[in-house]
Amino acid sequence: MSMPSRADWEHRAQHLTIEGRAFIHGQYVPAAEGATFECRSPIDSRLLAHVASCTAADADRAVLDARTTFESGVWSQLAPARRKTVLLRLAELVDIHREELALLETLDMGKPIRDALRVDLPAAANCLRWCAEAVDKLYDEVAPTGPDQLGLVTREAVGVVAAIVPWNFPLLMACWKLGPALATGNSVILKPSEKSPLTALRLAALAVEAGLPAGVLNVLPGYGHTVGKALALHMDVDTLVFTGSTRTARQLMIHAGESNLKRVWSEAGGKSPNIVCADAPDLRAAARAAAGAICFNQGEVCTAGSRLLVEASIKEPFMALLLEAIRAWQPGHPLDPATNVGALVDRQQLDTVLGYIEAGHAEGAQLRCGGRRIMEEGGGFFVEPTVFDGVSNAMKIAREEIFGPVLSVITFDDLDEAIRIANDSPYGLAAALWTADLSKAHRGARALRAGSVWINQYDGGDMSAPFGGFKQSGNGRDKSLHAFDKYTEIKATWIKL
Repeated sequence: MSMPSRADWEHRAQHLTIEGRAFIHGQYVPAAEGATFECRSPIDSRLLAHVASCTAADADRAVLDARTTFESGVWSQLAPARRKTVLLRLAELVDIHREELALLETLDMGKPIRDALRVDLPAAANCLRWCAEAVDKLYDEVAPTGPDQLGLVTREAVGVVAAIVPWNFPLLMACWKLGPALATGNSVILKPSEKSPLTALRLAALAVEAGLPAGVLNVLPGYGHTVGKALALHMDVDTLVFTGSTRTARQLMIHAGESNLKRVWSEAGGKSPNIVCADAPDLRAAARAAAGAICFNQGEVCTAGSRLLVEASIKEPFMALLLEAIRAWQPGHPLDPATNVGALVDRQQLDTVLGYIEAGHAEGAQLRCGGRRIMEEGGGFFVEPTVFDGVSNAMKIAREEIFGPVLSVITFDDLDEAIRIANDSPYGLAAALWTADLSKAHRGARALRAGSVWINQYDGGDMSAPFGGFKQSGNGRDKSLHAFDKYTEIKATWIKL
Protein backbone atom coordinates (compact mmCIF):
# COMPACT_ATOMS: atom_id res chain seq x y z
CA MET A 1 0.00 0.00 0.00
CA SER A 2 1.18 3.54 -0.66
CA MET A 3 2.27 5.53 2.36
CA PRO A 4 1.20 9.17 2.87
CA SER A 5 3.94 11.65 3.69
CA ARG A 6 4.59 13.14 7.12
CA ALA A 7 2.92 16.36 5.98
CA ASP A 8 -0.15 14.39 4.92
CA TRP A 9 -0.33 12.62 8.28
CA GLU A 10 0.09 15.86 10.20
CA HIS A 11 -2.68 17.48 8.15
CA ARG A 12 -4.98 14.55 8.88
CA ALA A 13 -4.10 14.71 12.56
CA GLN A 14 -5.23 18.34 12.71
CA HIS A 15 -8.64 17.42 11.29
CA LEU A 16 -9.15 14.09 13.04
CA THR A 17 -12.35 13.61 15.03
CA ILE A 18 -11.50 11.81 18.27
CA GLU A 19 -14.13 10.19 20.47
CA GLY A 20 -13.38 9.98 24.19
CA ARG A 21 -16.68 8.86 25.71
CA ALA A 22 -17.40 5.35 26.94
CA PHE A 23 -19.39 2.99 24.70
CA ILE A 24 -22.35 1.16 26.28
CA HIS A 25 -25.27 -0.54 24.54
CA GLY A 26 -24.31 0.64 21.10
CA GLN A 27 -23.75 4.32 21.81
CA TYR A 28 -21.20 6.75 23.23
CA VAL A 29 -22.00 7.96 26.73
CA PRO A 30 -20.17 10.01 29.39
CA ALA A 31 -18.93 8.34 32.54
CA ALA A 32 -21.59 8.03 35.21
CA GLU A 33 -19.86 10.60 37.41
CA GLY A 34 -18.99 12.83 34.44
CA ALA A 35 -15.25 12.65 35.14
CA THR A 36 -12.65 12.71 32.38
CA PHE A 37 -8.90 12.48 32.08
CA GLU A 38 -6.53 14.05 29.57
CA CYS A 39 -5.23 11.91 26.75
CA ARG A 40 -1.99 13.47 25.51
CA SER A 41 0.27 12.38 22.68
CA PRO A 42 3.75 11.16 23.66
CA ILE A 43 5.04 12.64 20.40
CA ASP A 44 4.71 16.26 21.54
CA SER A 45 2.54 16.19 24.70
CA ARG A 46 -0.38 17.87 22.91
CA LEU A 47 -3.91 17.20 24.16
CA LEU A 48 -5.75 14.70 21.97
CA ALA A 49 -9.01 14.30 23.89
CA HIS A 50 -10.72 14.33 27.24
CA VAL A 51 -11.56 10.66 27.85
CA ALA A 52 -14.30 9.32 30.09
CA SER A 53 -12.93 8.19 33.44
CA CYS A 54 -15.22 5.28 34.24
CA THR A 55 -15.78 3.91 37.74
CA ALA A 56 -17.54 1.01 39.43
CA ALA A 57 -20.92 2.55 38.55
CA ASP A 58 -20.05 2.34 34.86
CA ALA A 59 -18.81 -1.22 35.31
CA ASP A 60 -22.12 -2.19 36.93
CA ARG A 61 -24.06 -0.64 34.07
CA ALA A 62 -21.92 -2.24 31.36
CA VAL A 63 -21.97 -5.69 32.97
CA LEU A 64 -25.75 -5.60 33.43
CA ASP A 65 -26.13 -4.61 29.79
CA ALA A 66 -23.75 -7.35 28.65
CA ARG A 67 -25.53 -9.98 30.78
CA THR A 68 -28.98 -8.95 29.56
CA THR A 69 -27.79 -9.01 25.96
CA PHE A 70 -26.13 -12.39 26.41
CA GLU A 71 -29.20 -14.00 27.96
CA SER A 72 -31.46 -12.53 25.28
CA GLY A 73 -29.69 -14.75 22.75
CA VAL A 74 -29.55 -11.95 20.18
CA TRP A 75 -25.88 -12.83 19.67
CA SER A 76 -25.12 -15.85 21.83
CA GLN A 77 -27.79 -17.99 20.17
CA LEU A 78 -26.99 -17.01 16.60
CA ALA A 79 -25.68 -19.82 14.42
CA PRO A 80 -21.88 -19.65 14.23
CA ALA A 81 -22.09 -19.00 10.49
CA ARG A 82 -24.15 -15.86 11.13
CA ARG A 83 -21.73 -14.58 13.77
CA LYS A 84 -18.97 -15.23 11.26
CA THR A 85 -20.62 -12.94 8.73
CA VAL A 86 -20.71 -10.02 11.18
CA LEU A 87 -17.09 -10.47 12.25
CA LEU A 88 -15.93 -10.70 8.64
CA ARG A 89 -17.68 -7.39 8.01
CA LEU A 90 -15.93 -5.91 11.07
CA ALA A 91 -12.57 -7.07 9.71
CA GLU A 92 -13.46 -5.43 6.39
CA LEU A 93 -14.31 -2.16 8.15
CA VAL A 94 -10.99 -2.25 10.01
CA ASP A 95 -9.29 -2.55 6.62
CA ILE A 96 -11.36 0.29 5.18
CA HIS A 97 -10.56 2.59 8.11
CA ARG A 98 -6.96 1.42 8.51
CA GLU A 99 -5.37 4.82 7.94
CA GLU A 100 -7.64 6.52 10.47
CA LEU A 101 -7.02 3.77 13.03
CA ALA A 102 -3.26 3.77 12.39
CA LEU A 103 -3.14 7.53 12.90
CA LEU A 104 -5.06 7.24 16.17
CA GLU A 105 -2.67 4.52 17.32
CA THR A 106 0.44 6.55 16.53
CA LEU A 107 -0.84 9.78 18.06
CA ASP A 108 -2.02 7.92 21.15
CA MET A 109 1.00 5.78 22.04
CA GLY A 110 3.87 7.00 19.87
CA LYS A 111 4.64 4.05 17.61
CA PRO A 112 5.91 4.77 14.08
CA ILE A 113 3.06 5.30 11.64
CA ARG A 114 4.57 2.81 9.20
CA ASP A 115 4.38 0.07 11.83
CA ALA A 116 0.84 1.01 12.84
CA LEU A 117 -0.29 0.90 9.22
CA ARG A 118 1.73 -2.04 7.92
CA VAL A 119 1.95 -4.27 11.00
CA ASP A 120 -0.72 -3.54 13.61
CA LEU A 121 -3.70 -2.85 11.38
CA PRO A 122 -3.33 -5.80 8.98
CA ALA A 123 -2.70 -8.12 11.93
CA ALA A 124 -5.78 -6.86 13.78
CA ALA A 125 -8.05 -7.34 10.77
CA ASN A 126 -6.50 -10.74 10.07
CA CYS A 127 -7.16 -11.86 13.64
CA LEU A 128 -10.85 -10.98 13.39
CA ARG A 129 -11.07 -12.66 10.00
CA TRP A 130 -9.26 -15.81 11.14
CA CYS A 131 -11.43 -16.25 14.24
CA ALA A 132 -14.58 -15.63 12.22
CA GLU A 133 -13.62 -18.25 9.65
CA ALA A 134 -12.68 -20.77 12.35
CA VAL A 135 -15.79 -20.67 14.49
CA ASP A 136 -18.15 -22.59 12.21
CA LYS A 137 -15.53 -25.28 11.68
CA LEU A 138 -15.10 -26.25 15.34
CA TYR A 139 -16.94 -29.50 15.95
CA ASP A 140 -18.23 -30.90 19.22
CA GLU A 141 -17.69 -34.54 20.21
CA VAL A 142 -19.63 -37.76 20.64
CA ALA A 143 -18.24 -39.96 23.41
CA PRO A 144 -17.59 -43.68 22.78
CA THR A 145 -20.48 -45.49 24.53
CA GLY A 146 -22.46 -48.69 24.49
CA PRO A 147 -25.61 -48.92 22.33
CA ASP A 148 -27.92 -47.76 25.13
CA GLN A 149 -26.11 -44.48 25.87
CA LEU A 150 -25.35 -41.28 23.97
CA GLY A 151 -22.57 -39.12 25.34
CA LEU A 152 -22.16 -35.56 24.02
CA VAL A 153 -19.29 -33.17 24.72
CA THR A 154 -20.24 -29.64 23.71
CA ARG A 155 -18.84 -26.12 24.03
CA GLU A 156 -20.91 -23.18 25.16
CA ALA A 157 -20.08 -19.49 25.42
CA VAL A 158 -18.86 -18.67 28.92
CA GLY A 159 -21.12 -15.59 29.18
CA VAL A 160 -19.81 -12.14 30.12
CA VAL A 161 -16.11 -11.54 29.42
CA ALA A 162 -14.09 -8.59 30.73
CA ALA A 163 -11.00 -7.93 28.60
CA ILE A 164 -8.26 -5.65 29.92
CA VAL A 165 -5.71 -4.83 27.24
CA PRO A 166 -2.33 -3.03 27.24
CA TRP A 167 -1.04 0.16 25.69
CA ASN A 168 1.77 -1.15 23.49
CA PHE A 169 -0.37 -2.78 20.77
CA PRO A 170 -3.78 -1.37 21.73
CA LEU A 171 -5.90 -2.41 18.75
CA LEU A 172 -4.12 -5.67 18.00
CA MET A 173 -4.28 -6.92 21.58
CA ALA A 174 -7.96 -5.98 21.72
CA CYS A 175 -8.63 -8.02 18.60
CA TRP A 176 -6.70 -11.00 20.01
CA LYS A 177 -9.33 -11.03 22.77
CA LEU A 178 -12.39 -9.91 20.81
CA GLY A 179 -11.92 -12.30 17.90
CA PRO A 180 -12.41 -15.59 19.77
CA ALA A 181 -14.63 -14.10 22.51
CA LEU A 182 -17.19 -12.67 20.09
CA ALA A 183 -16.96 -15.55 17.63
CA THR A 184 -18.02 -18.01 20.35
CA GLY A 185 -21.04 -15.89 21.32
CA ASN A 186 -19.96 -14.04 24.44
CA SER A 187 -20.71 -10.46 25.45
CA VAL A 188 -17.53 -8.46 26.12
CA ILE A 189 -16.62 -5.42 28.20
CA LEU A 190 -13.33 -4.07 26.85
CA LYS A 191 -11.18 -1.97 29.17
CA PRO A 192 -8.35 -0.26 27.23
CA SER A 193 -5.31 1.20 28.96
CA GLU A 194 -5.67 4.84 29.97
CA LYS A 195 -2.41 5.39 28.05
CA SER A 196 -3.98 4.35 24.71
CA PRO A 197 -7.81 4.19 24.72
CA LEU A 198 -8.62 5.79 21.38
CA THR A 199 -8.64 2.90 18.89
CA ALA A 200 -10.73 0.71 21.20
CA LEU A 201 -13.40 3.42 21.35
CA ARG A 202 -13.38 3.82 17.58
CA LEU A 203 -13.54 0.04 17.04
CA ALA A 204 -16.73 -0.16 19.11
CA ALA A 205 -18.62 2.02 16.64
CA LEU A 206 -17.28 0.00 13.72
CA ALA A 207 -18.52 -3.18 15.40
CA VAL A 208 -22.07 -1.83 15.56
CA GLU A 209 -21.78 -0.69 11.95
CA ALA A 210 -20.75 -4.25 11.06
CA GLY A 211 -23.96 -5.60 12.60
CA LEU A 212 -22.92 -6.50 16.15
CA PRO A 213 -26.01 -6.08 18.35
CA ALA A 214 -25.96 -3.35 20.98
CA GLY A 215 -24.67 -4.62 24.31
CA VAL A 216 -22.44 -7.34 22.87
CA LEU A 217 -19.39 -5.06 23.01
CA ASN A 218 -19.08 -2.30 25.59
CA VAL A 219 -15.91 -0.23 26.04
CA LEU A 220 -14.98 1.37 29.37
CA PRO A 221 -11.95 3.64 29.47
CA GLY A 222 -10.76 4.66 32.90
CA TYR A 223 -7.84 6.18 34.74
CA GLY A 224 -5.74 3.97 36.99
CA HIS A 225 -7.10 0.65 38.22
CA THR A 226 -10.59 1.78 39.28
CA VAL A 227 -12.74 0.30 36.53
CA GLY A 228 -10.42 -2.66 35.94
CA LYS A 229 -10.63 -3.59 39.62
CA ALA A 230 -14.41 -3.21 39.55
CA LEU A 231 -14.65 -5.63 36.63
CA ALA A 232 -12.26 -8.09 38.30
CA LEU A 233 -14.36 -8.06 41.48
CA HIS A 234 -17.72 -8.11 39.73
CA MET A 235 -19.88 -11.10 40.64
CA ASP A 236 -21.49 -11.24 37.22
CA VAL A 237 -18.32 -11.32 35.09
CA ASP A 238 -17.65 -14.94 34.13
CA THR A 239 -14.17 -14.63 32.64
CA LEU A 240 -11.43 -12.03 32.81
CA VAL A 241 -8.74 -11.91 30.13
CA PHE A 242 -5.72 -9.67 30.52
CA THR A 243 -2.49 -8.67 28.83
CA GLY A 244 -0.09 -6.52 30.82
CA SER A 245 2.35 -6.65 33.71
CA THR A 246 2.90 -9.66 35.95
CA ARG A 247 2.20 -7.51 38.99
CA THR A 248 -1.27 -6.58 37.71
CA ALA A 249 -1.99 -10.15 36.57
CA ARG A 250 -1.27 -11.37 40.10
CA GLN A 251 -3.64 -8.78 41.59
CA LEU A 252 -6.43 -9.67 39.15
CA MET A 253 -6.21 -13.32 40.21
CA ILE A 254 -6.54 -12.21 43.84
CA HIS A 255 -9.66 -10.20 42.93
CA ALA A 256 -11.13 -13.25 41.19
CA GLY A 257 -10.63 -15.28 44.33
CA GLU A 258 -12.20 -12.55 46.43
CA SER A 259 -15.31 -12.52 44.22
CA ASN A 260 -16.85 -15.34 42.20
CA LEU A 261 -13.80 -17.42 41.20
CA LYS A 262 -14.12 -16.13 37.65
CA ARG A 263 -11.67 -17.64 35.23
CA VAL A 264 -8.63 -15.38 34.78
CA TRP A 265 -6.45 -15.81 31.72
CA SER A 266 -3.38 -13.60 31.61
CA GLU A 267 -0.49 -12.87 29.28
CA ALA A 268 2.00 -11.07 31.45
CA GLY A 269 5.63 -9.92 31.44
CA GLY A 270 8.70 -11.26 29.75
CA LYS A 271 12.48 -11.10 29.77
CA SER A 272 13.11 -13.13 26.67
CA PRO A 273 16.53 -14.68 25.92
CA ASN A 274 17.89 -14.54 22.38
CA ILE A 275 20.70 -17.14 22.17
CA VAL A 276 23.30 -16.88 19.41
CA CYS A 277 25.60 -19.89 19.12
CA ALA A 278 28.94 -19.87 17.30
CA ASP A 279 27.49 -22.16 14.63
CA ALA A 280 24.59 -19.84 13.79
CA PRO A 281 23.99 -20.09 10.04
CA ASP A 282 24.25 -16.33 9.41
CA LEU A 283 25.72 -14.09 12.10
CA ARG A 284 24.85 -10.90 10.24
CA ALA A 285 21.21 -11.98 10.00
CA ALA A 286 21.26 -12.88 13.69
CA ALA A 287 22.65 -9.43 14.55
CA ARG A 288 20.00 -7.66 12.47
CA ALA A 289 17.31 -9.74 14.16
CA ALA A 290 18.74 -9.01 17.62
CA ALA A 291 18.62 -5.28 16.88
CA GLY A 292 15.03 -5.48 15.70
CA ALA A 293 14.06 -7.65 18.65
CA ILE A 294 14.89 -4.85 21.10
CA CYS A 295 14.17 -1.75 18.98
CA PHE A 296 10.87 -2.59 17.29
CA ASN A 297 8.00 -0.67 18.90
CA GLN A 298 10.64 1.14 21.00
CA GLY A 299 11.22 -2.08 22.93
CA GLU A 300 7.70 -1.81 24.34
CA VAL A 301 7.02 -5.45 23.50
CA CYS A 302 6.38 -8.24 25.99
CA THR A 303 8.47 -10.63 23.85
CA ALA A 304 11.32 -8.14 23.30
CA GLY A 305 14.63 -9.97 23.03
CA SER A 306 16.05 -7.99 25.94
CA ARG A 307 18.64 -10.60 27.00
CA LEU A 308 21.10 -11.34 24.19
CA LEU A 309 23.17 -14.43 25.00
CA VAL A 310 26.26 -14.70 22.76
CA GLU A 311 28.72 -17.60 22.70
CA ALA A 312 32.07 -16.35 24.00
CA SER A 313 34.08 -17.52 20.99
CA ILE A 314 32.23 -15.15 18.62
CA LYS A 315 31.56 -12.35 21.07
CA GLU A 316 33.64 -9.53 19.60
CA PRO A 317 32.86 -10.04 15.89
CA PHE A 318 29.19 -10.44 16.75
CA MET A 319 29.16 -7.27 18.83
CA ALA A 320 30.57 -5.35 15.87
CA LEU A 321 27.73 -6.67 13.68
CA LEU A 322 25.15 -5.88 16.38
CA LEU A 323 26.29 -2.29 16.87
CA GLU A 324 26.26 -1.79 13.11
CA ALA A 325 22.70 -3.13 12.96
CA ILE A 326 21.55 -0.96 15.89
CA ARG A 327 22.60 2.16 13.99
CA ALA A 328 19.74 1.53 11.57
CA TRP A 329 17.28 1.95 14.46
CA GLN A 330 17.18 5.58 15.55
CA PRO A 331 14.27 7.59 16.99
CA GLY A 332 12.44 9.98 14.70
CA HIS A 333 9.09 11.69 14.43
CA PRO A 334 6.47 8.90 14.48
CA LEU A 335 4.44 10.48 11.65
CA ASP A 336 7.46 10.37 9.34
CA PRO A 337 7.15 7.18 7.24
CA ALA A 338 10.94 6.75 7.42
CA THR A 339 10.92 6.49 11.23
CA ASN A 340 11.38 3.02 12.74
CA VAL A 341 11.72 4.00 16.45
CA GLY A 342 9.02 6.24 17.89
CA ALA A 343 8.26 7.79 21.25
CA LEU A 344 7.84 5.96 24.56
CA VAL A 345 4.22 5.99 25.62
CA ASP A 346 4.42 8.67 28.34
CA ARG A 347 6.65 10.47 30.81
CA GLN A 348 6.27 7.73 33.41
CA GLN A 349 7.59 5.11 30.99
CA LEU A 350 10.40 7.43 29.93
CA ASP A 351 11.48 7.82 33.55
CA THR A 352 11.26 4.07 34.09
CA VAL A 353 13.52 3.32 31.12
CA LEU A 354 16.03 6.02 32.08
CA GLY A 355 16.04 4.61 35.62
CA TYR A 356 17.02 1.18 34.31
CA ILE A 357 19.79 2.73 32.23
CA GLU A 358 21.12 4.35 35.40
CA ALA A 359 20.89 0.98 37.17
CA GLY A 360 22.96 -0.61 34.41
CA HIS A 361 25.70 1.97 34.95
CA ALA A 362 25.52 1.55 38.73
CA GLU A 363 25.89 -2.24 38.55
CA GLY A 364 28.98 -2.02 36.37
CA ALA A 365 27.62 -2.97 32.96
CA GLN A 366 29.50 -1.48 30.01
CA LEU A 367 27.52 0.93 27.85
CA ARG A 368 28.26 0.25 24.19
CA CYS A 369 25.79 2.66 22.58
CA GLY A 370 22.82 4.90 23.31
CA GLY A 371 21.61 5.55 26.81
CA ARG A 372 20.29 9.10 26.43
CA ARG A 373 16.99 10.88 26.11
CA ILE A 374 16.85 12.81 22.83
CA MET A 375 14.46 15.07 20.87
CA GLU A 376 13.07 16.45 24.12
CA GLU A 377 12.79 19.98 22.79
CA GLY A 378 9.51 19.05 21.10
CA GLY A 379 7.93 17.77 24.32
CA GLY A 380 8.10 14.11 23.32
CA PHE A 381 9.51 11.06 25.09
CA PHE A 382 12.32 9.59 23.01
CA VAL A 383 15.23 7.39 24.13
CA GLU A 384 18.15 6.11 22.06
CA PRO A 385 18.41 2.33 21.62
CA THR A 386 20.83 1.26 24.33
CA VAL A 387 23.21 -1.70 24.52
CA PHE A 388 24.92 -2.83 27.72
CA ASP A 389 27.78 -5.35 27.51
CA GLY A 390 29.40 -7.30 30.31
CA VAL A 391 26.04 -8.00 31.92
CA SER A 392 25.55 -10.81 34.41
CA ASN A 393 22.18 -12.48 34.71
CA ALA A 394 21.98 -11.33 38.33
CA MET A 395 21.88 -7.64 37.39
CA LYS A 396 18.65 -5.70 37.62
CA ILE A 397 18.67 -4.89 33.89
CA ALA A 398 18.86 -8.63 33.13
CA ARG A 399 16.15 -9.72 35.56
CA GLU A 400 13.41 -7.10 35.36
CA GLU A 401 11.21 -6.21 32.43
CA ILE A 402 12.19 -2.74 31.21
CA PHE A 403 9.74 -2.24 28.33
CA GLY A 404 12.09 0.02 26.44
CA PRO A 405 14.95 -0.24 23.92
CA VAL A 406 17.57 -1.46 26.43
CA LEU A 407 19.56 -4.59 25.56
CA SER A 408 21.66 -6.67 27.98
CA VAL A 409 24.45 -8.75 26.41
CA ILE A 410 25.53 -11.87 28.32
CA THR A 411 28.17 -14.40 27.25
CA PHE A 412 28.14 -18.20 27.58
CA ASP A 413 30.55 -21.05 26.80
CA ASP A 414 28.24 -23.87 25.68
CA LEU A 415 24.56 -24.57 25.07
CA ASP A 416 23.98 -26.07 28.51
CA GLU A 417 25.18 -22.87 30.15
CA ALA A 418 23.06 -20.79 27.78
CA ILE A 419 19.94 -22.78 28.68
CA ARG A 420 20.66 -22.38 32.40
CA ILE A 421 20.99 -18.62 32.00
CA ALA A 422 17.93 -18.39 29.75
CA ASN A 423 15.75 -20.33 32.20
CA ASP A 424 17.06 -18.44 35.25
CA SER A 425 14.18 -15.98 35.15
CA PRO A 426 10.72 -15.68 36.70
CA TYR A 427 9.43 -15.19 33.16
CA GLY A 428 8.90 -17.67 30.35
CA LEU A 429 7.20 -15.91 27.46
CA ALA A 430 9.53 -16.36 24.49
CA ALA A 431 13.06 -17.41 23.52
CA ALA A 432 15.14 -17.73 20.38
CA LEU A 433 18.08 -19.96 19.44
CA TRP A 434 20.42 -19.51 16.50
CA THR A 435 22.29 -22.65 15.39
CA ALA A 436 22.90 -24.65 12.22
CA ASP A 437 22.92 -27.91 14.22
CA LEU A 438 19.50 -29.54 13.89
CA SER A 439 19.92 -31.71 16.98
CA LYS A 440 21.08 -28.73 19.05
CA ALA A 441 18.07 -26.76 17.85
CA HIS A 442 15.63 -29.47 18.95
CA ARG A 443 17.39 -30.05 22.28
CA GLY A 444 17.42 -26.35 22.98
CA ALA A 445 13.77 -25.86 22.02
CA ARG A 446 12.73 -28.63 24.40
CA ALA A 447 14.89 -27.32 27.24
CA LEU A 448 13.86 -23.67 27.03
CA ARG A 449 11.03 -22.90 29.45
CA ALA A 450 9.07 -20.54 27.25
CA GLY A 451 5.70 -20.49 25.53
CA SER A 452 7.22 -19.58 22.16
CA VAL A 453 10.62 -20.74 20.89
CA TRP A 454 11.99 -19.43 17.62
CA ILE A 455 14.86 -21.09 15.75
CA ASN A 456 17.12 -18.98 13.49
CA GLN A 457 14.64 -16.09 13.61
CA TYR A 458 13.00 -13.80 16.12
CA ASP A 459 9.22 -13.42 16.55
CA GLY A 460 8.02 -16.11 14.18
CA GLY A 461 4.52 -17.54 13.86
CA ASP A 462 1.09 -16.42 12.70
CA MET A 463 -2.53 -16.77 13.80
CA SER A 464 -2.27 -20.56 13.70
CA ALA A 465 0.35 -20.58 16.49
CA PRO A 466 -0.72 -20.18 20.14
CA PHE A 467 0.80 -17.30 22.08
CA GLY A 468 1.35 -17.24 25.82
CA GLY A 469 3.87 -17.98 28.51
CA PHE A 470 5.25 -20.27 31.17
CA LYS A 471 5.87 -19.34 34.81
CA GLN A 472 5.07 -15.73 35.72
CA SER A 473 4.48 -14.80 32.10
CA GLY A 474 0.90 -15.92 32.55
CA ASN A 475 -1.46 -18.72 31.64
CA GLY A 476 -3.80 -19.43 28.75
CA ARG A 477 -3.10 -18.73 25.12
CA ASP A 478 -4.02 -16.07 22.58
CA LYS A 479 -4.26 -16.85 18.85
CA SER A 480 -4.83 -20.28 17.27
CA LEU A 481 -7.69 -22.66 18.04
CA HIS A 482 -6.37 -22.91 21.60
CA ALA A 483 -7.62 -19.37 22.25
CA PHE A 484 -11.22 -20.55 21.98
CA ASP A 485 -10.70 -22.62 25.14
CA LYS A 486 -10.61 -19.40 27.20
CA TYR A 487 -14.06 -18.27 26.09
CA THR A 488 -16.08 -21.49 26.26
CA GLU A 489 -17.29 -23.94 28.87
CA ILE A 490 -17.18 -27.67 28.16
CA LYS A 491 -20.39 -29.54 28.95
CA ALA A 492 -20.93 -33.30 29.12
CA THR A 493 -24.46 -34.48 28.32
CA TRP A 494 -25.20 -38.17 28.94
CA ILE A 495 -28.40 -39.63 27.52
CA LYS A 496 -29.83 -43.06 28.31
CA LEU A 497 -31.50 -44.46 25.21
